[in-house]
Amino acid sequence: MVTVSPLDSRSPECWKYALRLPCDPRAARIARVTVRAILSSHGLHEIVDVTELLTSELVTNAYQHTKGPSSVRLVALGGGRLRVFVWDDSAYVPPPFDDPDAAPVPPSPSTDIDHGRGLFLIRQCADRWGCWPVEGGTLGRGGGKLMWFELGGAGAEPDAWRTT
Repeated sequence: MVTVSPLDSRSPECWKYALRLPCDPRAARIARVTVRAILSSHGLHEIVDVTELLTSELVTNAYQHTKGPSSVRLVALGGGRLRVFVWDDSAYVPPPFDDPDAAPVPPSPSTDIDHGRGLFLIRQCADRWGCWPVEGGTLGRGGGKLMWFELGGAGAEPDAWRTT
């Protein structure tokens, strides 16, 4: 089952949505369509394409590398900033997210052009990005990790998701 829920927001400029996805090959497409609809309805047309692409990359990774569900959270922080979180049930934090200070290394050219480029795209396109391991019970989802990226300029500390 896929659900989309607007979360409590006290300002029209600051809003939150959550989307829970099953471990299903259609999850990335559902996330793309949902992200596009939400951002378009809030008038954030200038970041729709890149947000859709980067969210799709993280959801695809969650589907390909885990056996459980995933979830997406979009948080408008005000001032045109948007933060997107993708949770999955694997505690493994992939490079380069395991070392945020490392210089981005482009994926090596290979015949397998469908793999290994998503996290590089996030590092190149997002204004900020990161990942946290999630201990069991946190977020009401069990363990795993929470990967995130931000678009729209410098912003507040990335633990703003913890407020809801």
